[in-house]
Amino acid sequence: MNILSTVNGFEWDEGNITKNWESHGVTHIECEDVFFNVPLIINVDEPYSIAETRYYVLGKTNSRRLLFLVFTIRNNKIRIISARDMNRKERKIYEQTEKHTEI
Repeated sequence: MNILSTVNGFEWDEGNITKNWESHGVTHIECEDVFFNVPLIINVDEPYSIAETRYYVLGKTNSRRLLFLVFTIRNNKIRIISARDMNRKERKIYEQTEKHTEI
């Protein structure tokens, strides 16, 4: 089952909107963009999935900025925990996947 199949939006509060902007210059709009662009690479973030299941995603914004996000799903909404630019290793993985999904 696709983990996003039951999601119906995003959950934001002042804390998680400003944290990502202040720490990494990533806006909440850019975070949302990632989920509507392909490819979208999602995996369980096993080491940090203790109290609740956390996922990480590699994706791109509408302006083609490559982002690494950590999120959870609460009440059928995506809640972003952290967001930053992809590092070199993550970019390589993403670009390889992107190359194989081009039409």
